[in-house]
Amino acid sequence: MIIEQSQWKNSVGWIPGLDAGRLGKAQLAIVFGASHLIREGRLLAEVREAYPEAFLCGASTAGEIFGAQVDDDTMTVTAVHLERTRLQFAGEELGEDGDSARVGARLAGRLDKRGLKHVFVLSDGLRVNGSGLVRGLLSGLPEGVSVTGGLAADGDLFDATSVIFADEGKSGLVTAIGFYGDSLQVGHGSFGGWDPFGPERLVTRSQGNVLHEMDGKSALRLYKQYLGPHADELPASGLLFPLALRTGQGDKPPLVRTLLAVDATSGGMIFAGDIPEGSYARLMKANFDRLIDGAAHAARACKSSLGPFHPELAIMISCVGRKLILQQRIEEEVEAVRDILGRQTAYTGFYSYGEIAPTDAGAPCELHNQTMTITAFSENDRRA
Repeated sequence: MIIEQSQWKNSVGWIPGLDAGRLGKAQLAIVFGASHLIREGRLLAEVREAYPEAFLCGASTAGEIFGAQVDDDTMTVTAVHLERTRLQFAGEELGEDGDSARVGARLAGRLDKRGLKHVFVLSDGLRVNGSGLVRGLLSGLPEGVSVTGGLAADGDLFDATSVIFADEGKSGLVTAIGFYGDSLQVGHGSFGGWDPFGPERLVTRSQGNVLHEMDGKSALRLYKQYLGPHADELPASGLLFPLALRTGQGDKPPLVRTLLAVDATSGGMIFAGDIPEGSYARLMKANFDRLIDGAAHAARACKSSLGPFHPELAIMISCVGRKLILQQRIEEEVEAVRDILGRQTAYTGFYSYGEIAPTDAGAPCELHNQTMTITAFSENDRRA
């Protein structure tokens, strides 16, 4: 695996410059950037010119991870030449019917199943039910194929997100990259670090990812009571107070759900993933040190699932809510990951509206919120 990276900033342009044509044989160029930079298209055209044989994929963000840095209003590109791994790319549009599971199943159907090892998926972050998307993907993939990825973001604006496919960034898209062959090793880890508070409440009325009632009362009214002065800033303030969701199925750890929007007409609260009736929900709040420890926990899980192989490339997808809480300390969670996976690894990633990964090695893939999720790749025989 050969990797090279560049970052664009308004003050300096591309560093290093893209005009050197260094890795023209790259098959993949992963691009993360601010929404307006992706929609504008000019920088994507420059990436295409630099990497004429590469498939361009990526997403708009709530912050870009480049090495150990976290920046806003930039664009990053990570070009990858895989020496012994085959790639396949697929894309689907999210329809107006809101059936994300059907889109996920169609996306899986576009991928060749022979030798498929891993699927990395990026989705529009506002028009998707992430739980349904994952459910549909898994229904069409062979057992044992791992899935990771995330939902595009738009800072804390919740206006429009973009996914890159066929050299342009558009809203309402989902893309998938299939990785094939036994030469590639893939590791992953995902963890939060939020603390629950307040009573646990029964979800008594919901539909998909829209929550209406808890304990027979208006969920929005209850939520606002706990938020106090933060209630006037919804939905953005909801990023600071996600829900821990327990389904009651054995000892399975709770999932975390982030509020994306509020339907003023119905009073429904729209979350990034399913809120099933009969589940139990509890508010969560942040603890600085536990969030950073959570990132380290995710890195240790990723390293463990990769086995003895040294990670050459790591894609970090962390939640915008973590960024809003950590603020000037945000790079500490990235540094915590790098301290564990190593400084020789190439790092890229972004802050998202949702993260996609298994909870543990061998567990099924699920949608998460408010986690640090890491996917690491290794194609060589060099041991860590």
